[in-house]
Amino acid sequence: MSRKIFTLLSLVLLLVSSCGKKSGSENVSENAVLQKADGTISLKVESATCYNDDVNPSINTAEWNVVVSKPGTYKVWLSSATKDTTSLSYINSVKISLLDKLIEVNPEIDKVVLNSDDVSYPYFRADSYAGSFYISEPGEYSIQVISEKVLTKEAMNRIPSGLNDTKLMSVILTPMTR
Repeated sequence: MSRKIFTLLSLVLLLVSSCGKKSGSENVSENAVLQKADGTISLKVESATCYNDDVNPSINTAEWNVVVSKPGTYKVWLSSATKDTTSLSYINSVKISLLDKLIEVNPEIDKVVLNSDDVSYPYFRADSYAGSFYISEPGEYSIQVISEKVLTKEAMNRIPSGLNDTKLMSVILTPMTR
């Protein structure tokens, strides 16, 4: 009799302790970027884990953990702060990786966003289309960007003013609709 009570009590405790947990969310990183309700994923460099190399800035890296709730194909946009709306002056190509896919692009200005709250004078916001990623299922993913224009505030202050005319601000993933 006492064995049955102990087994029943153990099952009840197990059930009660598991009810408070949200399925699938216990493995999400603390600093993970969540997808917005409209499906957009906005990755700001200032909130990324960054690595800056003063000797070889072409390997400057920003990395984010992203929680994708809506799988599908996403357009990838690079958003830059620039003083020159005719040229972004990226010296090297920008590499964006997700899972086993790599996009490598020489950013060009596809659209200038006027009166953007993201930048202040004398800068303008310029967006560049980079390509697309297909994400087949919901989950947490790591996205990495490598570019000499990935600059932390500290690195930006060390660069002579004539060389910091352009800075990568964010990577934006927007869902493609058919």
